[in-house]
Amino acid sequence: MRFVTTISALALLVAMPALAQTTTAVPADPIVASVNGLTIHMSDIQADAQAAPQQLQQLPPEQLFPILVNQEIDRKALLIAAKKEGLEYNKAVAAAMAAAANIKLENAYVQEAIQPAITPAAIQAEYNKDYAGKPGPEQVDARHILVKTQAQAQAIIAQLDKGADFATLAKKDSIDPGASNGGELGWFTQQEMVPAFANAAFALQVGKYTETPVQSQFGWHVILCEGKRSAPTPALADVSDQIRQTLADNAIKATLAQVRTKVKIEIYNADGTPGPQTPPGP
Repeated sequence: MRFVTTISALALLVAMPALAQTTTAVPADPIVASVNGLTIHMSDIQADAQAAPQQLQQLPPEQLFPILVNQEIDRKALLIAAKKEGLEYNKAVAAAMAAAANIKLENAYVQEAIQPAITPAAIQAEYNKDYAGKPGPEQVDARHILVKTQAQAQAIIAQLDKGADFATLAKKDSIDPGASNGGELGWFTQQEMVPAFANAAFALQVGKYTETPVQSQFGWHVILCEGKRSAPTPALADVSDQIRQTLADNAIKATLAQVRTKVKIEIYNADGTPGPQTPPGP
């Protein structure tokens, strides 16, 4: 949003010379270029800016503005050339254009249908139902030592059994990037770790380490559990995006189910013969 504001400010800068010479009101959406009479407005540039790659968006407005204007000029010139060739009447091109238009229309319908489900009030209500006043998920505070082979992990466990310090061994033997911190991982939920590692870590009692090596796609682990707790209740700001996505997904499913009830659906096999009229699940 900050970037679009910058582009809007740039539009005012572009209009300032005219303001100095006349009292005529500056258009809300000024024309910034035209190609054979096809106009390019500041709103077109703003839309392009929002869709531009992140690297391009980071350019200063005075550099980005002419780049986007020239891109729009190129597009208009290509459009004029394509129409002179009559390409819109090519069957393949016309079919592709119709398909693209249909997809836009379908997406617009879905967006309109889900908007009532993702309002700030709806998000707040979902937060109140699922999060407010409730503890967060269970967490474990752990250290680990990561090595390449099972034999290495077993040798480390043997040293721990004899009283070796876990953090010291982690600094010396672990190939994990956190080895310099003694293998400290901090607090994490079960979903934040790969299943094999998480299952072993959450099964440990506080102060205990794994008696057998734990294998994951990263190698072999020895894990020490240093604490367990319920995570603090997340703030609304921390989970609002997640809630919005869940509400949107549910609204999309409901919308698809609802529109299917209003149409006649006939299903056929791959060879064109009548098929089962209950479509397969997702």
